[in-house]
Amino acid sequence: MRLEIRVRPGSSRAGVGGEHAGRLVVAVHERAVDGKATDAALGAVADALGVPTRRVRLVRGATSRDKLVEVETHDTQEEADLLELVDRLRSPR
Repeated sequence: MRLEIRVRPGSSRAGVGGEHAGRLVVAVHERAVDGKATDAALGAVADALGVPTRRVRLVRGATSRDKLVEVETHDTQEEADLLELVDRLRSPR
């Protein structure tokens, strides 16, 4: 399953939630230096979706705030469950 995210590096409040231009917002404490914010964002996505970090990989956007990530799923039911969770995360809190 592929997911477009918007990373907000250097955020005082880290978390996954909200939407920016159709992308799931991922706020991380780490600054955008040497890929640290990207690594933190991948970990945050994994935590929010309840999957191991090794199942989330960067497809595109290593140096951009807008990224495309791929979440490895085992079957269509798991993918449907994760997509439902992503929709809930995008909704305003």
